[in-house]
Amino acid sequence: MPRLNYKIILHLMGVLLLFNGGFMMISAIFGFFYDGYDVTMQITAAALLTMFVGALLMFITKDRNKEIQRREGYIVVTFGWIFMSLSGCLPYIFTNSIPLFTDAFFETISGYTTTGATILNDIEVVPHGVLFWRSTTHWIGGMGIIVLAIAILPLLGIGGMQLFAAEAPGPSADKLHPRITDTAKRLWLIYFGYTVIETIFLKLAGMNFFDAINHAMSTLSTGGFSTKNASMAYWNDNPAVQYIVILFMFLAGTNFVLSYFAFKGKLKRVWEDEEFKLYTTFVFGFAILTSIFIIWQADVSISSISHPMVLGEYESAIRHGLFQVLTVMTTTGFVTADYTLWAPFVTVIFFGLMFLGGSAGSTSGGIKIVRHLIIIRNGVLEFKRTLHPNAILPVRYNGRAVSKEIVFNILAFFILYLLAWIIGACGLGFMGLGFETALGTAASALGNVGPAFGDLGPVNNYDSLPPLGKWWCSFLMLIGRLELFTVLILFTPFFWRNR
Repeated sequence: MPRLNYKIILHLMGVLLLFNGGFMMISAIFGFFYDGYDVTMQITAAALLTMFVGALLMFITKDRNKEIQRREGYIVVTFGWIFMSLSGCLPYIFTNSIPLFTDAFFETISGYTTTGATILNDIEVVPHGVLFWRSTTHWIGGMGIIVLAIAILPLLGIGGMQLFAAEAPGPSADKLHPRITDTAKRLWLIYFGYTVIETIFLKLAGMNFFDAINHAMSTLSTGGFSTKNASMAYWNDNPAVQYIVILFMFLAGTNFVLSYFAFKGKLKRVWEDEEFKLYTTFVFGFAILTSIFIIWQADVSISSISHPMVLGEYESAIRHGLFQVLTVMTTTGFVTADYTLWAPFVTVIFFGLMFLGGSAGSTSGGIKIVRHLIIIRNGVLEFKRTLHPNAILPVRYNGRAVSKEIVFNILAFFILYLLAWIIGACGLGFMGLGFETALGTAASALGNVGPAFGDLGPVNNYDSLPPLGKWWCSFLMLIGRLELFTVLILFTPFFWRNR
């Protein structure tokens, strides 16, 4: 096995830091218009420091070997997220919005991993420039900062296929174009276009521009950071806003490749995609079930945090049910009501949805629909194989046989995911969290959902976690966002052997 090319790793860290600093400068512009001189200078200082470190890393590694192998790809992806999160803390610390490093790091990695768990008790007093940066971390992390980077790596003379293999969400990475850089550009064009369209729709529906662009970035990234303490419940008296968010959460939870096919007029490929059909069935099936329980069995009003609603209003019950099913299933994490108060059965449903996730190739977290689909089909085939041991019965997906290697990989991922959840919950329990809180928090962090259960439910935040608990959840968020193998392989001794 060839030696690791540390120069190319450090060089790419520099590229990522330059990206980060550039986005911070955009946040400084918002700070200039909304907050005044001091906040603008503080965010600008954070941006300049980040870009200086990035430029320095690129300069000292300018004589690098431009070849990047799979091992370097895994290191760049994992440490790229860590470097981005460390530098992303600076706007919080420099503006004194989050003075403690542990809290600032937790908030930042929660943004980049599109988890949406927050330690802020009063979001509405945070400067606008910092709030925009907070939403920007979501937007960058949504499609993956690495995918963004490989779109320009050819300009640096570097190929990016290894990075895409390590970063691409889901068990497979469908290609839109033979060249990986063109694939990345098309994915980001769709992502950017959806963000612009949702911003316009939300503005027309009654949001101001600042709230609209922030919530659009949070929605398309399936992140869930809001500019309001009440999250999306702030707009419970404006159904149009919530229906717009519902639409774009649904789109963000689908495979972005399908969006590309739809724009190209290839709608048949969308309707015939088995994962999309199952995803749609789950969304509307669980939404209908939840709405029925809200109407018939909830022992409390579905009142929001700030605007009371009437339980007998069918429209509001359906809207809240659909919204909350989508926000948990796509791991967005917005809140319109405290769903843990609706009915015990509904609480169990939402706990299960944390493990479901959206589609592969989407910005959502969780296990992903396609993995569940293949696991179920393989389980059914095991019964047939028991009766017919000599028969060749491959698992099929979209009319094609799935190789045994992929099936084994998915089974391994599923087992590893459950083990990570159990170990994560045990760690939180060791730190003093209650049974329900520990299980829900571990599932939420690993699935990049945001809201949990118990003491960290939909109307609470993560400020009460002990410092060690915040670092533990940060680790769970990272391995969940990068789908376990990318990070955990770095803990294996054979990964680091040069021979």
